Amino acid sequence: MKMSRLAALSSSLLLGAVLALTGAATASAATSVQAVDYVALGDSYSSGVGSGSYDSASGDCKRSAKAYPALWAAANSPASFSFAACSGARTGDVKANQLGPLSSSTDLVSISIGGNDAGFADVMTTCVLQSEATCLNRIATARSYVESTLPGNLDSVYTAIHAKAPSARVVVLGYPHFYKVGGSCAVGLSDKVRTAINGAAEFLNTTTAKRAADHGFSFADVAGKFTGHEICSGSAWLHSVNWLNIGESYHPTAAGQSGGYLPALNSAA
Repeated sequence: MKMSRLAALSSSLLLGAVLALTGAATASAATSVQAVDYVALGDSYSSGVGSGSYDSASGDCKRSAKAYPALWAAANSPASFSFAACSGARTGDVKANQLGPLSSSTDLVSISIGGNDAGFADVMTTCVLQSEATCLNRIATARSYVESTLPGNLDSVYTAIHAKAPSARVVVLGYPHFYKVGGSCAVGLSDKVRTAINGAAEFLNTTTAKRAADHGFSFADVAGKFTGHEICSGSAWLHSVNWLNIGESYHPTAAGQSGGYLPALNSAA
């Protein structure tokens, strides 16, 4: 009887200790997330162009409450959140206009950048409005820029981020493939062009991932998360040509931000 009571008491104490430790760990995890100082940098894919619900105070930067940085902040309640991403931004714009919120106390930085440097908006305009040959030549020019010039631009902005926020975890997010080749689109660009555009986006992602890794940053690939949700998939998370609001063309919808970009940041943050 005494041994039975002793065993029961020991089990009770052990259970209490486990619960106490579990509770402490949970509280610690919650505290660590809430203690994070988060800064979101980048271009229109980070500001949320295409997802609506724009903050009027952000003007032409078009920062959206449905963009992945705002969604992450709403879900995690960080100690501070600075949303500096801006539509149209290039690497030079990040250095000139977006690094102000960074400091030695910054814990987390997210950024998507490079697409505007490579001229992808012009690529898509050329491909939609001009001949297939002209389109393919423009894609080749963009790829050449990504190979020869963009790495140095990325190095410059990544170095500047690290200098201002040396302790931060930096997550660099890529770009989706635009098209499901052989999908449901009966008109528009040829599959040859769609394949070339996807290939250029992948080349941009590969180049960006390499530069991010060389700086000790994490690269979050979103292309896989958009698989099955490209244009021509029948369940697109990307706008095709939007003649009523041309600036939203080829940008993620609200579903693309929440279903594609947010999980990528969650996995890497």
